[in-house]
Amino acid sequence: MPLYLQGEKDCSVTFISHLLGKICIQGHGEAVLSVLVPHLATSTQSDFIWQRICWRLVENIPDRWLEGVISGLVQMVPGPEALSQLLGNLASKNKKAHFVLTQKLLLLQYKHKTSVLHNTLGYFAMDHSRRPLLIQVLKDLLGTWGNSSAVKHSPVEQQVYVSKAILISLAHLKDEEVKEHRQALITLVMEGVQCHLDNNIPRIRRLGMIVAECVSSRIDPGGKQLKFQYEEDEETKELLSLLTLPSSQSEKVSSQDSRTVHTSTLPEIDKKEDEQPSAKHQPLKTEGSDSELDSDDDLTPYDMSGDKELKKSKAPAYVIDCIEALVTSEDPDKIEATLTILESMIRKNTAAVKEVSIELAKVLIHLEDKFSIDGFLRLRQRAMVAVTVVDTIHVTQYLTTEFYAVNYSVRQRLDMLDVLVLAAQELSQPASPTGLQTPTDESRTQPCIQLICSTNTDSYTSSKTQHWRKVIEQRIESKTRRFSKGPLRPQPVAMPSRFNSVAGYFFFPLIRNYDRPQATFDLLGNDHFLLGRLVHTLAVLMMFAINTTIAIQMGKVLLDFIWALRYHSDRYVRQSILFCVSSVLLSVPSDCLLVDMSDELIEARSWLTELTEKDPDEDCRSLALQNLVLMENIRKKIEPASLTPL
Repeated sequence: MPLYLQGEKDCSVTFISHLLGKICIQGHGEAVLSVLVPHLATSTQSDFIWQRICWRLVENIPDRWLEGVISGLVQMVPGPEALSQLLGNLASKNKKAHFVLTQKLLLLQYKHKTSVLHNTLGYFAMDHSRRPLLIQVLKDLLGTWGNSSAVKHSPVEQQVYVSKAILISLAHLKDEEVKEHRQALITLVMEGVQCHLDNNIPRIRRLGMIVAECVSSRIDPGGKQLKFQYEEDEETKELLSLLTLPSSQSEKVSSQDSRTVHTSTLPEIDKKEDEQPSAKHQPLKTEGSDSELDSDDDLTPYDMSGDKELKKSKAPAYVIDCIEALVTSEDPDKIEATLTILESMIRKNTAAVKEVSIELAKVLIHLEDKFSIDGFLRLRQRAMVAVTVVDTIHVTQYLTTEFYAVNYSVRQRLDMLDVLVLAAQELSQPASPTGLQTPTDESRTQPCIQLICSTNTDSYTSSKTQHWRKVIEQRIESKTRRFSKGPLRPQPVAMPSRFNSVAGYFFFPLIRNYDRPQATFDLLGNDHFLLGRLVHTLAVLMMFAINTTIAIQMGKVLLDFIWALRYHSDRYVRQSILFCVSSVLLSVPSDCLLVDMSDELIEARSWLTELTEKDPDEDCRSLALQNLVLMENIRKKIEPASLTPL
């Protein structure tokens, strides 16, 4: 065909265009384009006639088949330069191609690789006539990224995809374009940051922080920039790396001004080389200088491993004195000493604590960390758990009532939920021989549930540091060969559950007033995170109530409670609701599920089936599928037992 064109003969590629479009729409585009695209990319790299042939080939494809061809080309080309040579200015000429490249591949689809984003956005940035499309695409991406409805309802994977597209677009922008559209970009970013930070999913919040930081640093490099604290993982490193263009694209962009840059910098480089002193004229260092003679490295340091820090304030000796110190004292050392010994004092003096348990719980809830005490949150939480375990009924009634009271912050309400969960966990476990667990029990230092205030940097938690004797025992055990081994630990002794008689005090009051809005918070309104934590707490309490006499009643009430919230808009709340379903299926006896809750399970089954197909969140779909599998296993377990003859 190029020979015909060189000989000034007319030729048509309409038939080939229709054939290629028909092949792609039938689902064979990948097999054909994987062979065709490398040859076309090589031919168009140096031959302008081949470029015209490819442009005409794509332009003659009917609109109904054009999407399949463009999508295949974007995925198969080695880079944006090759895509620009194959498509030309098709995005500016054809409305269908414009929609596919600016909307379909960037905003509506999100299963593509990152290379598709590089090729599409790099295609817009390759030619001066297409750069307005790049700016418009960036504004559309930021508008979608900052839409609160899209953040709530779209999958997390799609939000990651849009964030990648935003960062790649920023990398392609020139400084002049950034200055021209600076105010519009700032407005779009500030609208999106708030809805990301308000979200309950940590991954979405981190996406908002990263994109906001990158946009602010690109828009105003020398001014005030947004800075956030977030954990760096592989996804974070990948997102930050997108601000730097690949070497092939950066070389293509910088080649336009390479001559002016080299001619302007050569004299300065020579001047800098002349100014550098030679190695011969550098002063030599003399041996045995004064700093070496005055060194004190030969002195033997004192052994300070056994030294203990002297405390300025003496710890109180009675519970009443502890309350007085926490309320009135302004001495940080005294408050720290009081918090350190408060838990052990509560567990040792149960009779005295029961007289002031409500007052002590009230003081601990309102206690603030004014002096940045190490491990303050953990010390306060352990003391509150100890008070709840010692005087369970009265303190639990107080906490569940105050959870719905006014004039409490979200942080304090979350603390109440965490204390109730930890106290229920301790009461549901077998008691130690002395009747109460000590603060050094592994079950208390490492709870099986995730709490809000648990941090990895808490200096009070010493679970990571092992005693020297334990290290030696582990080494001996690893090098000892045994031919037979007896039981490692004695068989557990059966004993009644302490949580059986008090489970109702933990569970039912928390459901009582959830639908009553208060002046300071509204669970069914904007406080989605607090509602999700409440539902999660109820599910954990249901798990701790396994094998108790009240478990069946709790399961019925919990299913009725979550049924009104099953279509909640927030994905974190939906995940907590699905966790509630799992806790009911695992905690209530199987025969009671099919006899007493058959109607509820039938409705829940249809709802779970709908979630597996239509829920936008991948985690919700996975949890719904797990619940369906759990229901099926329970049904199979019950049916053979019911068919056996008596």
